[in-house]
Amino acid sequence: MLIMQFFWVYIDDMLGKGISIWVILELIFYVSAGVVPLALPLAVLLSSVMTLGNLAEKNELTALKSAGLSLFNILKPLTIVIVFISLGAFYFSNYIIPVANLKWHSIIYDIQNTKISAIVKPGAYSNELEGYSIKVDKEKDESFEGILIHDHSSPKKLKTIRAQKGKMYKSVNGKYLFLDLLNGDVSEELNTENPIYLNSSKLQKSPRNKRPSRRSSFKKATYKIELEGLGMNRSNENLFVNKHEMMNVFQIAHVIDSIKKRQKEIIFKFSNGIKRDHPYFSAKNTSSKFVLPSKGPKHKIASKKALIFNNVSKDEKLKSILMVQTKLRRKNQTLKNQGEYAEVMNKDMNSYWLEFHRKFALAYAILVLFFIGAPLGAIVKKGGFGTPVIIASLLFMVYFVLISIGQNLVESETLSPFWGMWLAGFVLTPIAFFITRAASKDKSISFKSDRVLKALQFFKKR
Repeated sequence: MLIMQFFWVYIDDMLGKGISIWVILELIFYVSAGVVPLALPLAVLLSSVMTLGNLAEKNELTALKSAGLSLFNILKPLTIVIVFISLGAFYFSNYIIPVANLKWHSIIYDIQNTKISAIVKPGAYSNELEGYSIKVDKEKDESFEGILIHDHSSPKKLKTIRAQKGKMYKSVNGKYLFLDLLNGDVSEELNTENPIYLNSSKLQKSPRNKRPSRRSSFKKATYKIELEGLGMNRSNENLFVNKHEMMNVFQIAHVIDSIKKRQKEIIFKFSNGIKRDHPYFSAKNTSSKFVLPSKGPKHKIASKKALIFNNVSKDEKLKSILMVQTKLRRKNQTLKNQGEYAEVMNKDMNSYWLEFHRKFALAYAILVLFFIGAPLGAIVKKGGFGTPVIIASLLFMVYFVLISIGQNLVESETLSPFWGMWLAGFVLTPIAFFITRAASKDKSISFKSDRVLKALQFFKKR
């Protein structure tokens, strides 16, 4: 289901490209590794609800409790397994998923750049295909109007195809290009052959020196062109290694340190530049110096003296005001550009922090969802694929919504990356504590309306 969600996003990029089935299978393999952070919490939640639900439904959980075992003792071996699963999930997300993301991003990039219609540019002849000259008047969504094809792939024959409309796509094996043409005609001409002379130097009268031609029309036709060198080219994967999704926590920490160091250097250089450009500091730093040239008397470089505004003429006052206004505009624009650049760097650093906390939050979310699902299964006492699937789906929807909200708040700079990624875990932790406590005491989950109203009134006053 999660892999199909990925294909719905990129289905337009893959259709009509003649992509090999092995490339598709390779893409599915790497994408399946990338959806583990969503699939694994759902799997843990569903399996925990089903397992404890089956035990409770068959009264096995009651038998264990009557033997003197508490719910925590019953869950102890499962908890150990879940801890190992959480550690494995962290290892997987830290080392395997970055490599998988690198692979499938590289593949989808190559697929997106395998665009057959890119060989045709409206309003100009295209000679990308050897032996063919193709021209179209208009293009819209890989559909063309006013198509003109000159086929000179055969040395003895020239073929010209005209069509009002048409579409272009690749064959399944990627070896041929097909053009579905509508309302057009085909003109064929044989090249003039060299004349044949007799021994008497007389020209042989033969139809061989004539140039026969043929013309036909069609309402719908498919034209096939053999492709050479237009298959999907695999790009260098090193082009994508600097993205935050392709790094582990150690690499992300190193990049964040580099960004912070770069920010300090930029701020230091910018503040010093602004300070040096200010008249007060430039006048203060200028001092009288003597230089001894190789020839001639000594020269003194005098410091610039500050002028009193009220003592200068009206024209000089006006010039001074205009000059100050120009400098202020320039400084304001410089400050604005510097602020935008600093904002871009902060967003870039937030994206790295977001990925950094995502790997740890995944391992914690698996533990929390287990302590929600297992006690809930013991309470509802339903196993199988009926009620547990519904419960797990609803709880996972809440978890997924919380993750999405946290990530969106981080991207809008409303929350820090830490709170954004740990939002789901922090919200679900008290719920897990409440359900586990209720299950350990064999109580059903109920909410008293008066307590809920008191809590709402308390938060309203706050």
